[in-house]
Amino acid sequence: MCGGRGTRLGGGTEKPLREVAGRPMVDRVLDALAESRVETIHAVVSPHATRTRAHLAARASESASPSVVEAPGNGYVADLQHAMEAIGADGRPRLTVAADLPLLDGAAVNAVLDAARAVDGDSLTVCVPAARKRELGVSADATTEIDGREVVPAGINVVGGRAGDGGNGTGDDADGSADDADDAGEGAVHLTDDARIAVNVNYPSDVRTAERLLADDSTHHTDR
Repeated sequence: MCGGRGTRLGGGTEKPLREVAGRPMVDRVLDALAESRVETIHAVVSPHATRTRAHLAARASESASPSVVEAPGNGYVADLQHAMEAIGADGRPRLTVAADLPLLDGAAVNAVLDAARAVDGDSLTVCVPAARKRELGVSADATTEIDGREVVPAGINVVGGRAGDGGNGTGDDADGSADDADDAGEGAVHLTDDARIAVNVNYPSDVRTAERLLADDSTHHTDR
């Protein structure tokens, strides 16, 4: 999912193209997917991210080049539902990933796939404890409560193959944030402390935190 404006980040750069440690976030996420067990990648763009679309076209000769799906730009969930219909999911679950997860890597993606395989049903909502995000120093918007714990929906989930299974959030600001993908309450829930999933970038301060953690080899990867 890479069609957001990135208004909270400020400046004129579209959110997926915002650089973290010298590389656009969308490139980091695409590389993580290419390293994982995911077989096919679709990049969902919108009228709010025309330069991102051009950037993806320039990657066409690379092994991690995705097919591009044009969405209307009506918010994260609406665009996700549009994409599910466009790619013809045929009832199969799909992994969805926001383009604002610069610490993501193939192992973290595979961990989500494994968690989804271990539960009943065809949907998995990944959440991070709000306390973990604050510990890491990143923003914790759009909190919800699950089993008495304050959590934040992550930007990586598994959704059912039927159109309309993309979640219950609205994402009307079309910011393209992982916070807009509020799937809590849809299917099983996977709670993780993994920094690779916990750090999504909404504000300039999140960029600085992500760059610090990328340079820190001691970042812990744990699930609960």
